[in-house]
Amino acid sequence: MILWLCLCWGFSPSAGQPDSELMARYLEEQLLADYSIVEQVARRVPRQAKFLQRLETRPRMSEFHVRSTIISRYAFTTVSCTMVNSGSEAREAVFEMQIPAAAFISNFTMSIGNKTYYGEVTGKEKKNSSDDKERHKKPPSPAEGRENGYETFKASVFIPRKMQARFILHYEELLQRRLGKYEYTVSIRPQQLVGRLRVEVNILENSGIVSLEVPPLRNSKQKGNGKAEVGSSSPDKQGTRIKDTKEHSYPSVSLKAAKYPNVRNDACGTLHHDLPLIPDSLALPQILNGYFVHYFAPTDLPPLPKNVVFVLDSSASMVGTKLKQTKEALFTILQDLRPEDHFNIIGFSNRIKVWQQDRLVPVTPNNIRDAKKYIHNMSPTGGTNINGALQTGAKLLNDYIAQNNIDARSVSLIIFLTDGRPTVGETQSSKILSNTKDAIRDKFCLFTIGIGNDVDHKLLERMALENCGMTRLFQEDEDAASHLKGFYDEIGTPLLSDIRVDYPEDDVEQVTQNFFPNYFNGSEIIIAGKLINRTSDKLHVEVTASNSKKYILLKTDVAIDLPSRNDIRGVPGLEDGKGDNNYIERAWSYLTIKELLNSRLKSDDSQEKDNLMEKAKSMALAYNFVTPFTVLKMKEAGVHSEPPQEEFISPSTDGIGEKVQSLQGHKAPPGIRREQDKQRIKISKTSADGDPHFVIDFPASKFSVCFNIDGEPGDILRLVSDHKESGVTVNGQLIGAPAPPNGHKKQRTYFSTITILSNKPERSYLEITPKRVILDDGERLVLSCGRSAVVRSRSLEVSISAYSNITVTIRDSISFVILIHHYRKPAPYQRNHLGFYISNSKGLSSDSHGLLGQFLNHEVKLLQESLTTRRQEAGQNQTEALKANPTNTLKVKGRLVPVVWKQRRIYNGQQEVNCWFAKNNADKLIDGSYKDYLASHPFDTGTSFGTINSL
Repeated sequence: MILWLCLCWGFSPSAGQPDSELMARYLEEQLLADYSIVEQVARRVPRQAKFLQRLETRPRMSEFHVRSTIISRYAFTTVSCTMVNSGSEAREAVFEMQIPAAAFISNFTMSIGNKTYYGEVTGKEKKNSSDDKERHKKPPSPAEGRENGYETFKASVFIPRKMQARFILHYEELLQRRLGKYEYTVSIRPQQLVGRLRVEVNILENSGIVSLEVPPLRNSKQKGNGKAEVGSSSPDKQGTRIKDTKEHSYPSVSLKAAKYPNVRNDACGTLHHDLPLIPDSLALPQILNGYFVHYFAPTDLPPLPKNVVFVLDSSASMVGTKLKQTKEALFTILQDLRPEDHFNIIGFSNRIKVWQQDRLVPVTPNNIRDAKKYIHNMSPTGGTNINGALQTGAKLLNDYIAQNNIDARSVSLIIFLTDGRPTVGETQSSKILSNTKDAIRDKFCLFTIGIGNDVDHKLLERMALENCGMTRLFQEDEDAASHLKGFYDEIGTPLLSDIRVDYPEDDVEQVTQNFFPNYFNGSEIIIAGKLINRTSDKLHVEVTASNSKKYILLKTDVAIDLPSRNDIRGVPGLEDGKGDNNYIERAWSYLTIKELLNSRLKSDDSQEKDNLMEKAKSMALAYNFVTPFTVLKMKEAGVHSEPPQEEFISPSTDGIGEKVQSLQGHKAPPGIRREQDKQRIKISKTSADGDPHFVIDFPASKFSVCFNIDGEPGDILRLVSDHKESGVTVNGQLIGAPAPPNGHKKQRTYFSTITILSNKPERSYLEITPKRVILDDGERLVLSCGRSAVVRSRSLEVSISAYSNITVTIRDSISFVILIHHYRKPAPYQRNHLGFYISNSKGLSSDSHGLLGQFLNHEVKLLQESLTTRRQEAGQNQTEALKANPTNTLKVKGRLVPVVWKQRRIYNGQQEVNCWFAKNNADKLIDGSYKDYLASHPFDTGTSFGTINSL
């Protein structure tokens, strides 16, 4: 997990002569840092007293403290601000804080002299003129507008003369993963000199932290690359500490900017961090006190092909910097398109101009060159026909999907960019939304971008929400091109489509969103929910998704009763907290409220909107969140002899779950089983397992034949070779181990790797070890043998039963089963290894070969003379007659093979097989000698016996 902590700061201008007011305020601020704020100001600066009183127009900020704890991506932030009124009369103090638009305020407290006021979250009601507030205090309220992803929280009070006021604000947010990083940002705008500024961030992640980045403080309003000259007040490398609290088995990071004197106006600090992603595609959810949260961020997946239409505003309002930055970003984006992608470009003003009529073109050097020319020649003119542009783009993409045989699992999308409101054609927002939804019809996603202050951000936001997309708003500045490119990077690499997670319906309830059209590289899918049955010791999870040409089903059982090793009491940053909050429960409530708000925004039914509003309001009141439907009302807490100490929210993490990469889900549909299926696998006796021991079953003759191959470690044995006809080859690589004491062998050998190759109808291969399965059909997919999963492509299906077996089915007519032999405490002569079994060989040709393949379509005869003689000796008991004769003879392709009667254990040693055993590495039983079946490498294929080809 990557977390990005951004602290935004602004500084007073350094150019020119310092003004007298600034010098005076700076001088007094330094004195206030060392002496009493109430009585000693005038005594310590007698010469400047009258001058300062004349300059004094507002209380001064003596201290600003931000403290945050981030636990498993959920951030609790506490902001404490102290203001001093050293004047001779009461002054109004304004506390203003920029908070992320995605955050929820959870508490607010004001302390003025010996009185304390606390915020109570109540349902928002219609304004009543009789409810006038007292003049000495005003309740806080968010600002009317947003600024680039931030909203302003503002509170004002009148501070009596020679007294101070303290403000304490709490807010919470769930950090989102973008481009492989988690970003946490603090924006501070004191608008005056601050005597002491302190920012402290504690990161606690059960899975550990891979990387951490703390960029220099910057002015959030500055243009360009975002770098700021912060001088001696900026933190250096010594201000960042990475700490692993091993005694709590919980890695944490503590960042403390100890003292930032004289910070003024606007400063922004950011921190990025990353968590280690589990190599398995499905990880375990975190569970605590009846709630769970699940994170899904698989890696090592090939990108899906894209069909993308860029719809770009070229109206007159785009003149200048905005159009220039858009062109620069598009030039870079076009270079990042992949060869398997298809694209087109639409420019719109009052006219709609399509670059390539009625088609999407493939990504080639010539098409990229021509597209850049088209973009370069775009000029700003006319009005803004948003409805017409979207209708044209949707029709273009719909026609392309319908008329072309595109990959059913490719990802189609529209990227729409504008800087204004609709002025031409359809201008009513509700009608534009309806037309856009009807045109797209859930066949692809719409991503919207707004530039500047004139855009209808509500229209863009709702268009994206209703059509499975995202929206971004950017200010018009010199950095717009990098912002646009960054947004494209978030959606430019789709890895999965049609993702869904399911839990047993009797085990969970109130689960958040469970279906996601796309998963993009560097992002993360999150779900949360409540457990119904808290007495159960496990929770079953199933995740389905599509990956290029594959369908994937992942299964796991999650332990609910988790050990106390996750207790993080005593970790720095939590020692002063209450420790009674369940952060997983709060993450669940946060996600649920967000989804209710989004659903209400998308709804056109007034009754449904009211129901969604009531649900969101009820949950917000239960968890003390300030939302669009709730408000903070200030109440007096009583008289205090001294200002209260800062309250820092410190959620409990008793029983925190293990690291996670999973999905989100609504209530699971009927039919899902409470326990993972334990289906009996159907396999024949024809197999190669153990040392290795080979068994060939001949059902028509009602007996089996067995033999050993005493190879060398590193040998690769060709088990099935039918590359020329069915296109299938199976190879097994040997690993060595010492022989048991007092044995007749010098060493043992086992199969460490099974490789299955197929080239019909398309090339693919599987590499299977006791730990993982690698499937490659032009796109590489890695799965863990410790997670149950099903992967389907057009001609291949792989089913993994965790720690048990892997079933491979090719074209529904060839099936192999690979058993996993795993030792918890292996002896020196034991190795984790594989067993190979043939379940269905109908699809293999009569010419198939290999140590096992050569017997699949041929019968081996036991000589009748031996049978007749033994029948006369043993009467009706043929089996006893065969056992009594130490040596019998098989006839194989005209060859006579002496055999003896033996018993073999197969199927993980759970079943005994009676068989005729051929000695001496199957001499005369197999064609040639066993050395003729050695492959040169795991992907070596033989078209026939004695002929080697490479795939």
